[in-house]
Amino acid sequence: MKKTLFTLFAGLALAVSAQTAAAQSQAQGQNCAPRELVIKRLAEKYGESRQSIGMGQQGMVMETFASGETGSWTITVTTANGMTCLVASGQSYEILAEALPAMDTDA
Repeated sequence: MKKTLFTLFAGLALAVSAQTAAAQSQAQGQNCAPRELVIKRLAEKYGESRQSIGMGQQGMVMETFASGETGSWTITVTTANGMTCLVASGQSYEILAEALPAMDTDA
């Protein structure tokens, strides 16, 4: 769990915009392909493997892929029909394990 805490927070922060972007990209035919092809390309070209996963609305699945060697990362959204769309990508991926802030119990 510690290993994917950062990616889950990052992925959840983008989930709403990711779902919209994925739907728009799929409608326009941009940055989307069958899931198997996307995963294969991320592994072969960028050395990325899945680091986290989360369920979105309407059966959409958000995944974060990253490479521990190069620091590259990619966030994808897969729709119910099996099409995977690239939502965001970048560099300097790090795994964090930050604790939640202390809760105020004076309420």
